[in-house]
Amino acid sequence: MRLWSISPEYLDKSGLVALWREGLLAKAVLENKTRGYKNHPQLLRFKNYIEPLDAINSYLSYVFLEGERRNYRFDKSKIEFKLIQNIISISKGQIIYEFDHLLKKLRIRDTTLYNDLVNINLTKIKVNPIFFIVDGEIESWEKLKF
Repeated sequence: MRLWSISPEYLDKSGLVALWREGLLAKAVLENKTRGYKNHPQLLRFKNYIEPLDAINSYLSYVFLEGERRNYRFDKSKIEFKLIQNIISISKGQIIYEFDHLLKKLRIRDTTLYNDLVNINLTKIKVNPIFFIVDGEIESWEKLKF
C-alpha cells in the first residue's frame, strides 16, 4: 500500500488509479471493514489524527478531484467528500523521498512525465492538501527502498 504524501497531480495514470484503489482499502481498514492491513505503517498518520475517517475521506477527495481533472471515472459515492486542509504534518525528508521514489517508477513507466518532473526544485514539491510540511527526515513509518 502506498498512500502518497506528494500531490496526486504528479502521478501517472497507473499511479493515480492505484492510489484511488489503495486509498479506498485504507478507508475500509479505518472503518474496520476488512481484516488485512490493520497495522500497515502508511495508515499511522491517519490513525493518529483525531478523526481518522475525516482525514482519509479528505485525502481521497483530493485524489478524486485529480481524477476528475483527468476525466477519470472514480466513484465519488465511495467516499464522504470533504476538503480539509493542513491537518497532518509530513516531513520534508519524506516528501523528497517519495518524489524520488516516484521518479524511479516514472523513468520506467512514463518517460514523458518523468522528463516533465525530473527538474522540479525539491523545495517546491506540492503535497496532498491534507498535509502540511515540517522540517525533518524520512518518517519513521516509511519502509525504505534504496
